[in-house]
Amino acid sequence: MLAALVAGSIACSNGEPEVKVAPTAEKLAPAAPKSVAASAFTVTKVGSKIDFTMDAPLETILGKVRDAAGGELQIDTADLTKTTGLVSVDISGLELFQRTREKEGEALGAETKQDKQNEHARAWLELDEGEGADEARKQQVRVNRTVQFSIKSVKTDTPDVSKLTGNERRVRATVTGEFLLHGHKTERTAEVELTFKIGPGGKPIAIALKTTKPFAVGLAEHDVRPRDTIGKLLAKGLDALSPKVAKDAMVAIELSLAPAAERATKGAAPYPTP
Repeated sequence: MLAALVAGSIACSNGEPEVKVAPTAEKLAPAAPKSVAASAFTVTKVGSKIDFTMDAPLETILGKVRDAAGGELQIDTADLTKTTGLVSVDISGLELFQRTREKEGEALGAETKQDKQNEHARAWLELDEGEGADEARKQQVRVNRTVQFSIKSVKTDTPDVSKLTGNERRVRATVTGEFLLHGHKTERTAEVELTFKIGPGGKPIAIALKTTKPFAVGLAEHDVRPRDTIGKLLAKGLDALSPKVAKDAMVAIELSLAPAAERATKGAAPYPTP
């Protein structure tokens, strides 16, 4: 079924045109700071969560990456619309689980992990070099193991955190930027909530960021297709498939951020997402 999910993002049985593969890139550059008053906040690796789901009539595939995010955001708490930054995630530790049911309409069962399913996913994402890999293959795997989101613009109805009250101040925002997966970049928009933990002097001492709903990533655009362990495309599975098969992975993110200056001097304990 996972093969059908991935292949279904490339070709459809209902006559829809194939999706064009997005431009290639080895890495993304952070957008230039938009405010001289912005402060740097670093992403705390421990506690970071990246999840995705892919639905089909008889199963749901769940992907999980834990404690693997990093990066830095430039945040002006007086005007959040000027926020920029770059978040990177090492997906080499990706794990897949599935929940299945006997027939449509029934409740899904408990999560289980299938070794073969994980092997296939790693092959299609080209996360492992395989035997006898040359330097070009090794470099491609290094690129594929990194997923990035470069924040270009932020929209919110409450841009000035200082006008809010309390030790924890929540702001909803819409973030748009470049998204890099499997060496291909696209533009993506995510709806997020930021929770600012306020310390002495009204300054944030930690920020929790999470998506309020998953955002879609089209696998076809990022050339995620059935492959063998050395990266060779597999013809089987690319034929016409059911239109019910999911074409996108729905991605959810939870991150903790700490002031860069504090983290550089004494380290910053992760701030749990409320």
